[in-house]
Amino acid sequence: MSHDPYPPPRRTPPPHAAPSPSSSPSQPPHLTYPWQPAPAPPPPAPAPRRPPQHAPLGHHSDLRVLRTAYRWQRRVATLTALGYFVVFLVLSACAPSVMTARVADGLPAGLLLALAQLPVTLLAIAVYEFTAHRHVDPLARRIRHQAEVDARREARR
Repeated sequence: MSHDPYPPPRRTPPPHAAPSPSSSPSQPPHLTYPWQPAPAPPPPAPAPRRPPQHAPLGHHSDLRVLRTAYRWQRRVATLTALGYFVVFLVLSACAPSVMTARVADGLPAGLLLALAQLPVTLLAIAVYEFTAHRHVDPLARRIRHQAEVDARREARR
């Protein structure tokens, strides 16, 4: 019987060897060298954060409401000013007798309607301003304030 000068390799690591990556995390790691300091314990898990009381601003329905308010405001102002001008043009093209009729001594209706274009445009501007101050600006202020609150909340994290 021949004796093998080389013994078969050990399949288990010696007790002072470094742990293999597949070792379980519940077992303490073994040090390779006795003078090595013990590994630091893992940092504690962060405390769970309190969920926000409202959805982030990007998902807020106020933005849709604000866009709708702006859209309504633009349509009313545009239809007021341009609508009157279109009526004036249609009357000029389709009913010239109405436009040439005398309203007062030497003042044709067409000229009176043309001069009324300026007050109608000013009325459209006034309606635009009124609806902006009454409906749109409070929405914009509320959204701006909420964005600032969300930004401060994110900065603290």
